[in-house]
Amino acid sequence: MKRIIKSPINILLLCLTFVFAACSEDRGPEPLEHNSNQPAVVTNITIQNLPGKAKLTYTLPTDDDLLYVVARYTLENGTPMEAKASYYSNSLLLEGFAGGSTTEVKIYAVNNSETESKPVVVSVNPGPAPIFDIFDSLNVQPDFGGIRVTAANPTKEEIGILVMQKNIQGDWVPLRTSIYTSVDEIKRSLRGFESVDQEFAIVVRDKWLNYTDTLVTTIKPLFEQLMPKSAYVGVHLANDAKTINNAYPVSNLFDGQFLEYWGSYFTDRTIDVGNHLVTFDIGAKTKLSRLRLWQFSEPIGGQRMYYYLGAMKKFRIWGSNTLNDGTLDSNWTLLGEYEIKKPSGLPYGQENNDDLLAARDGADYEIPLDKQAVRYLRIECLENWIGGKFMAVSEVHVYGNPNF
Repeated sequence: MKRIIKSPINILLLCLTFVFAACSEDRGPEPLEHNSNQPAVVTNITIQNLPGKAKLTYTLPTDDDLLYVVARYTLENGTPMEAKASYYSNSLLLEGFAGGSTTEVKIYAVNNSETESKPVVVSVNPGPAPIFDIFDSLNVQPDFGGIRVTAANPTKEEIGILVMQKNIQGDWVPLRTSIYTSVDEIKRSLRGFESVDQEFAIVVRDKWLNYTDTLVTTIKPLFEQLMPKSAYVGVHLANDAKTINNAYPVSNLFDGQFLEYWGSYFTDRTIDVGNHLVTFDIGAKTKLSRLRLWQFSEPIGGQRMYYYLGAMKKFRIWGSNTLNDGTLDSNWTLLGEYEIKKPSGLPYGQENNDDLLAARDGADYEIPLDKQAVRYLRIECLENWIGGKFMAVSEVHVYGNPNF
């Protein structure tokens, strides 16, 4: 069941408190010049109304000491706004509108003495902000242990998709796992929910605190459990990669050791023919939801490097219910192909705190809902962070429903 609430402002989430810093008595540096003569005004103003924005193009005055042009306006939600452009530009972009209404804008030319011209007043009428198209594209469906939220954000707006549930007082409050993103294709699972009917409310917000209507829906999350690691058993097929000196058994993938090398799994880095594969049995045929992997982190210079050497950068997960000689034929179903991206974007060998936070607690690699239930799994390393094929993995958790 889905309902659309037309007045999202009445939910507790949107009762925001703003704290504004008091203005200091110190006004800062004064202009070096003291020309109190008003500059001439901008002319030939044209307006291009855009979704949630308006672009102004104009002709600059010819004053020798012109410094910049400023436009002042107020958003529909009451927020005062100011947009500036230097004398090197002849256009201004006004942002933050919810859209669908007319707004008055005052435009000033300003000289080096911070003396403003008389205002030129224009009216803009931006189209609806991108959040409304994003809201229209929202799709919320059951997922293992929670819900799956998808939406289209083709212009990569900075948005929040606020997912809410009611507290004990009956007020809607946002989940800490609400989605904040600027990617063009939003696909996110929110987990940790019991498999019972639950009501969720979802609203889209932009950084100017414009809000869409609220989607209210009742969803029953799919049952999910961590498959008991005591049932996992390493399997060696003919084309599985050798480990380093055979000293690191497959069982290291599920031994509960998350950092140290003696509890991790390494394939032989001297062999670079074909992709490196490792196989194991999870103990029961299971409708899989995700694998959570912890990459081995190299201790370098007193810190852990997670996107380094044999940590996987590109890999595949395969599944089957029968074992063969290891040939990846129709006996094996490709459950997913993945590429790990370093959040910081820093070059190889350089990592920051964002990278650490993204990797330290492992990462989920989701299995599409339409994939068949399987018992045997294979991880195939296509490329590691140093550009080779060998893999270095600390731990694997397998989640799913054995009672599908």
